[in-house]
Amino acid sequence: MEWIAGDIGGTTCRLAWVMGETEDVQYRRFEREYPSAAFATADDLIRQFVADARVPVAPDGLLLALPGPLHAQHVALTNLDWVLDAADMRATLGFSRIRFINDFQAAAAGVATLGADDVVALNLQPVEPGGVRAITGAGTGLGLAFMLADGSGRYRSYPSEGGHIDFAPANDRQARLLQGLRAEHGHVSWERVASGLAMDALYRFCGAEQSAALPDAPVDGADLVARAAAGDPAAGAALDLFIDLYGAWVGNVALMLQPRGGLYVAGGIAPHLQARMQSPRFMAAAADKGRMRSVVERTPIFLVINQRLGLLGAIASAFAPP
Repeated sequence: MEWIAGDIGGTTCRLAWVMGETEDVQYRRFEREYPSAAFATADDLIRQFVADARVPVAPDGLLLALPGPLHAQHVALTNLDWVLDAADMRATLGFSRIRFINDFQAAAAGVATLGADDVVALNLQPVEPGGVRAITGAGTGLGLAFMLADGSGRYRSYPSEGGHIDFAPANDRQARLLQGLRAEHGHVSWERVASGLAMDALYRFCGAEQSAALPDAPVDGADLVARAAAGDPAAGAALDLFIDLYGAWVGNVALMLQPRGGLYVAGGIAPHLQARMQSPRFMAAAADKGRMRSVVERTPIFLVINQRLGLLGAIASAFAPP
């Protein structure tokens, strides 16, 4: 079988052409990543990838992990101006099989492929064999999925749109942040405060609280990290606030799903803020849950530092038995 598997993000798309018959026996023919904004449609991306791969056979199928709510193999991506329909793509690309899954459903499937060098323990607690697993993470947006073991012990992954539930502030400062975001957006989700999309808003909020001069152009995560390293007080405060918010969100996931099989924090942002996430500040925010503090403290929490997790999960999902 010849499969093209892809992890489609709001910023970066990673694709691989893989030959194999099972989950365990595969050969990677070609792999490449592309900036998402360089393509008007998913069809354009796939055509470019096929041309770049120069594989002398046609693919048997295409599986894409997508950031958005799927319905009947149709999806409008949340943070990318693409609308995808599997039936339409089969017709336009000429592939016999095309399947979509949620991006964090793929990331969940990718957890089983990780080795010891791919994760860092944020809260070192015993992992319960067969226990619920959860994965969440901030990239361009904020994803969440969970995994349950079936009767044979094999984990199956399930998507959610949990990153879009209502943001709840933990203190007066965060309440002021919510008030400002609500005036701009109406509904304020956790994704608005704990993702790449949030970086500019957090910087401007902290700058306004410090009466600092701010640039006219939006500030992304990489720029924010650079400004903080250069001594910009508002940028440093914004990253501290992000860690507080991200930690609080991870603690919420621990309460919602009680993932004794492991709570994995992934996404494109975490590896760039690894030192801050390994600091006591992150777990202090995660465990700040009043009477339920001990539930979070007993949860094994891991930071995924392998940025190919979504692609690995997409490949695993393409070859997984039904």
